[in-house]
Amino acid sequence: MGPVEVPAGAYWGAQTQRALAHFAIGVGPANPLRFHPAVVRAQARIKLAAARVNTALGALEPDIARAIEQAAEEVIAGRWADQFPLGIFISGSGTQFNMNVNEVLANRATELAGGEIGSRAIHPNDHVNRSQSTNDTFPTAMHLAAVEVLTEGLLPAVRALEATLAGKAAEFATMVKIGRTHLQDAVPMTLGQEIGAWAAQLRRGASGVEAALAGLRELPIGGTAVGTGLNAPREFGPRTVAVLSALTGQAFREAPDRFEGLAAHEALAAASAALRTLAGALMKIANDVRWLASGPRSGLGELELPANEPGSSIMPGKVNPTQSEAMTQVAVQVYGHDATVAFAASQGNFQLNVYKPVLIHNVLAAADLLRDACRSFRQHCAEGLRPNTERLAEHVRASLALVTALAPHIGYDKAAEIAHHAHAHGTSLREAAQALGHVTPEDFDRWVDPRAMALGEA
Repeated sequence: MGPVEVPAGAYWGAQTQRALAHFAIGVGPANPLRFHPAVVRAQARIKLAAARVNTALGALEPDIARAIEQAAEEVIAGRWADQFPLGIFISGSGTQFNMNVNEVLANRATELAGGEIGSRAIHPNDHVNRSQSTNDTFPTAMHLAAVEVLTEGLLPAVRALEATLAGKAAEFATMVKIGRTHLQDAVPMTLGQEIGAWAAQLRRGASGVEAALAGLRELPIGGTAVGTGLNAPREFGPRTVAVLSALTGQAFREAPDRFEGLAAHEALAAASAALRTLAGALMKIANDVRWLASGPRSGLGELELPANEPGSSIMPGKVNPTQSEAMTQVAVQVYGHDATVAFAASQGNFQLNVYKPVLIHNVLAAADLLRDACRSFRQHCAEGLRPNTERLAEHVRASLALVTALAPHIGYDKAAEIAHHAHAHGTSLREAAQALGHVTPEDFDRWVDPRAMALGEA
């Protein structure tokens, strides 16, 4: 294709340089849509594992393999991060990115072996990419990166927030308040029960993410171009999976069907759906928090939030539920990431899905956002949540829904008549019950016990 100039000192080669010229999309300072560091680490781990396995199978000279392994270890450790400049909007298979990694490792390995960068003494295709194709290494890297980001980043952050909320639920286990359904007053419950439901939502959300990991732990490496394994030794795939498991501490296994592993990405679509479901739970929790803290004097005002920063540039003393607002913005952004993933995963044609880079980018971006949002919400909101006990008690006393406790004793219709009378005349339920003659004051006090109603003792 003719000569191409590569900057002096760069470890990448001609194919990466051509990609920089041909795919200048979304990589400017204001829009750095480059490959996630976890994808770079994953691809380097694959090259390290491949070098080790190729040597064991007699397909690569040991001294070349050692140099490739050392170069890969440097990349995994975070060195040479500036040598992976490509954006995600490249070939849909990720070919240019795979070659970027191949070229960097080949040149660095050549240098480590005492050779000259650019000499191809250690070749990006013949040595670093031996027994591989972009079509099986990149989807393998996608799964490796997703498992890393979900298990080491997102899930610990979700569990930490869940633990904080569970602690608050235990702390407020007997603090009675009014429940609400349809945004209207309902029967009593405890603040602990309400917050405990949030913790349960997070447990369910984390369980969904954990369930998606099973599909992500299946690796199609060894399938090469279309799934047949052409140009790879028969044992290359299973042995490489075993090395990757040892390198990462994760129980990876061979994909049960390598053709499917290259042509379709339902495992990543399922992981994205789990992230969207988790985002929905966090949206609900954040909205509940800001509703319960609304006011503080002209709203519900049942929760008091930490005063982290001034809430207004014009209204002095105002404090806003900013952590909830940040969380809900993250949630809607995650919905957008999932929409992209769902569409990208549907676009496999014959033996290859060619939306791979944008697919993994959106999964990892969503996971990173949820991780950061959970951490921020825990540190700057959940840990500092406090009940407004006076407002809680006031709402319990004023609620017409307490009349529900009378229904088993006097019937639904008479209980409803009491509630309507109290509402129409601005009186308490007790006063309305006595005025209508349906319940004696003594029976009312015995039957209408908000604490007993909330704790299941009524």
